[in-house]
Amino acid sequence: MTLPRAPLFAASTDRSSAAAKKPKTAGESEIGTLPEWNLGDLYASTTSPEVARDLENAAKLATKFKADYQGKLVAMGNDGAKLMQAIREYEEMSDLLGKLGSYAGLLYAANQTDPERVKFYGNISEKLTDISSGLIFFDLELNQIEDDALKSALKNKDLKRYDSWFEALRKEKPYQLEEKVETLFHEKSQTGRQAWSRLFGETMTGLRFNVEGEKEELTLEPTLNLLSDPKEPKRRAASEALASVFGDNIRLFTLITNTLAKDKEISDRWRGFKDVADSRHLGNRVDGPVVDALVDAVRAAYPRLSHRYYAMKAKWLGMKQLSHWDRNAPLPDKPERVIAWPEAEKIVLDAYGAFAPEMATIAKQFFDKKWIDAGVREGKAQGAFSASTVPSVHPYVLMNYLGKPRDVMTLAHELGHGVHQWLARDQGPLLSSTPLTVAETASVFGEMLTFKALLADTRDQKERKAMIAGKVEDMLNTVVRQIAFYTFERKVHEGRRKGELSSDDLGAFWMEVQKESLGPAIDLKPGYEVFWTYIPHFINSPFYVYAYAFGDCLVNSLYGLYQDAHPGFVGKYFDLLKAGGSRDYTELLQPFGLDARDPTFWDKGLSVIEGMIDELEAMEKTA
Repeated sequence: MTLPRAPLFAASTDRSSAAAKKPKTAGESEIGTLPEWNLGDLYASTTSPEVARDLENAAKLATKFKADYQGKLVAMGNDGAKLMQAIREYEEMSDLLGKLGSYAGLLYAANQTDPERVKFYGNISEKLTDISSGLIFFDLELNQIEDDALKSALKNKDLKRYDSWFEALRKEKPYQLEEKVETLFHEKSQTGRQAWSRLFGETMTGLRFNVEGEKEELTLEPTLNLLSDPKEPKRRAASEALASVFGDNIRLFTLITNTLAKDKEISDRWRGFKDVADSRHLGNRVDGPVVDALVDAVRAAYPRLSHRYYAMKAKWLGMKQLSHWDRNAPLPDKPERVIAWPEAEKIVLDAYGAFAPEMATIAKQFFDKKWIDAGVREGKAQGAFSASTVPSVHPYVLMNYLGKPRDVMTLAHELGHGVHQWLARDQGPLLSSTPLTVAETASVFGEMLTFKALLADTRDQKERKAMIAGKVEDMLNTVVRQIAFYTFERKVHEGRRKGELSSDDLGAFWMEVQKESLGPAIDLKPGYEVFWTYIPHFINSPFYVYAYAFGDCLVNSLYGLYQDAHPGFVGKYFDLLKAGGSRDYTELLQPFGLDARDPTFWDKGLSVIEGMIDELEAMEKTA
């Protein structure tokens, strides 16, 4: 059971990067006024009396809860009504603590350089850890209830709804430690993993890059943005600036990576996890062999996917090989235009509405009620995310909008998360959270809807080719690149179990997996060996990355059914989203006739990407 605290949000890798000054190519006049979220539905301000009131109330509730239930849960194990009452009280506290943590986390994400916000975030995080430490006994004692007694208690119709939650809790039992050790792990996280994650985030936010040709220093966002500049010298200059600054800070990033990998190894060893990714699989409610089958399928497909595509792209750009800074270069005849924010809103809502009006109605709330923070500012967190907050409030979306087509896809992606979180909120604090096995489904599906809608309106063949190529690149970033990231993480954590890793070790791991995944058409120039340093998932959410590939392949299969007019598809899809974490992913996919445990399942999803590359090749032959 995850105890609530002020969250450190993970960015969506390769979607958006970091807060920054707006680039000249997409200024405010071109993209329109970008929205800044209103967090008033959580709290009015850091000094709001409701913050102090809720902290005090949460502490009182936690103290009373511990007095009422600690040491008594086993005795009431077969009494469904009493267990249900305990869960109701626990959910009340979870919502209250989660609300406080969400507010502090969102304020911090919006500006990580504001001393007042940083202090507020740190203080709230510490207080939530202190309060929630007293609740650690709850899931430990629930797991001490005999199976037969719990089975009897679950006959209670209200408690029965939590059957899947108890099942997931039971799976954690072999890896749980006694209460004092669990409490120590929980409290020490403030000065351990959380502190190192915070150091990484604030360091990245503070980095500045001198790019040749730019009049002033840039932060990470516009520097990464220049890797898709139409001019090769600008892409090269941006890559060299990134390599220089990452290299200057390589000792710090190496220390952070070693420390967090060792921290995980200690936790895994104490808990009895054998494989470096087992704890992530457990949290995702997925068996390791299913993930292994996904990884094997993607790696086997590298030559048919990324290797083949980048060879074509090199030809399009008139090169024998692409330098690594050319990987995201635009096609030479790709129409370049800035998409203003109002147009981006219309594009996404129209695509959602064509699929299901209810979906567009839910998504429109995010625009109308100021649930989105899209502006690019100094101090803002990397990337893009949708924060579910708590069921009693609503989700919020953060992104760094620069007016590019990819930013529209990011908006569609994060709103997909937001719609999913909104629909699942009725499940309550314990059942609304979706495991990563299906958490990326709605986001990637939202992207696909938006892409297909745009493609259907495109008649110009050059523009159509550019759109398909752009989508292929996004899918390669979502599938191939993320599995390469997963492979890199495995090498790092397996290597760390043997001892300290040097910067050269980490760079060698990175270059090895990048060469394998990108293929011979891309020349990884000197300096690229330090590009592992800026990926936030490695720091904040170890082994999260395979969820993107899982979700993309799953969505490819789902979208194929939608195109084939699968009976009742829209209703079944909404049922999947509304379920949140109340049902296992295998159960959620049964109505669609899909089984991710079937090794051939992943090939179906990968074939969609392969088919789009086939289409691009066909365009070449007829051009």
